[in-house]
Amino acid sequence: MTESVIIRPTTVEEVAAAVRRAHHESLPVTVVAGGHGPWSHGAYPGLRIELSELSGITIEGTAVHVSGGAVWGDVAAAIAPHGLAISSGDTATVGVGGLTLGGGIGWMVRSWGLAVDQLVGAQVVTATGEVVEASATENADLFWALRGGGGNFGIVTRFDFAAHPLEGIVYSESALAAGSAAVLRATSQLMRDAPRELTVTFMDVPPMDPSAPAGARLSAVWAGIEADRLREVLAPITEIDGVSTEITTPAYRDILMEPPTPPEGEEQLPPGFIGGNGLFAHLDDDLIDRLVAFRVAYPASVVFLRSLGGAFGDVEQESTAFPSREATWFVMAGAFDIPGLVDDDARASILADWEQIERGRLAEYGNFAPTERPAAVPGMFTSAAHARLAEVKRVWDPENLFRRNHNIAP
Repeated sequence: MTESVIIRPTTVEEVAAAVRRAHHESLPVTVVAGGHGPWSHGAYPGLRIELSELSGITIEGTAVHVSGGAVWGDVAAAIAPHGLAISSGDTATVGVGGLTLGGGIGWMVRSWGLAVDQLVGAQVVTATGEVVEASATENADLFWALRGGGGNFGIVTRFDFAAHPLEGIVYSESALAAGSAAVLRATSQLMRDAPRELTVTFMDVPPMDPSAPAGARLSAVWAGIEADRLREVLAPITEIDGVSTEITTPAYRDILMEPPTPPEGEEQLPPGFIGGNGLFAHLDDDLIDRLVAFRVAYPASVVFLRSLGGAFGDVEQESTAFPSREATWFVMAGAFDIPGLVDDDARASILADWEQIERGRLAEYGNFAPTERPAAVPGMFTSAAHARLAEVKRVWDPENLFRRNHNIAP
């Protein structure tokens, strides 16, 4: 088969039947949930299984069962009336499946850890079309691999999360009128001993995306309703000259971004991106200076940081496949490859500057890696985890049916 056949199953049985067909005919499988991943765009040969029709959400106490095609905005809205929340990334239209299987760094990462740290079970369609359960006590090797190993091991048709009680949040956004180096240094110092209720994000972007205002901004989320406490904790930042801060108390669902929707019938392909991301042990002065200089040098560039630590760092490294629990910052930097604005010399310069930044990283975060780069996959895990993932792959998908991902070969 050279063409791409799209299947939109409405039941788990239909997912299993599609996988059995792919298995018997040796067809590669592309799985799409929310549609933000690099394999969501373009037509790959084989079967393209789109899970959007499987979007149910069931709540039983603090247990939340989410079908594989649901998106995080719908999950947040469904569980909020129950006084619950799950740390779930920061974009409403991102699929639960892709974000969770890759780890899931979200607004509550310091309070509750990654999305995978809240995952307690899963229903999986394997490479042979069998439907199995995975948890700490059932198919435990598969469950371990799902928690950070990506979509290499099967199609997850149901995620079981342990949600957290959440009375409310406090949200602040600080616009930076001047340079960002002083704010980043103050933020780095603050987050070394900050309460784990606090997670912050720094973003400096060009005027390109209506969902992200241009310029440098520092956003903060406090997992609780104590606005005065957030104001007190952020004082070392908000009192810097040129920083203008607004503090509000929105619903958790309302802080999840809503990217613009392309016109009906038009697929909005993302521009090329030159750069990358990394998990870093510290946000030190050298890293800050390189990031600030990068943003100044390239007008069509973006710098994005999110604080880690807290509950994220409480998890033993070997408990999940996710790398670098000692990291305290996630960093992304790159420039958009826009025809007419970026030529070959500029591309080379951007790449060289990014390579200088990435030298200090502990690992790459696969969920933010925009292209399929087989040679880079080992750098998304510890060496021990990568070897263990390959063993799990040999058991559950020896023919590498699920290879449209950051692939771990069996």
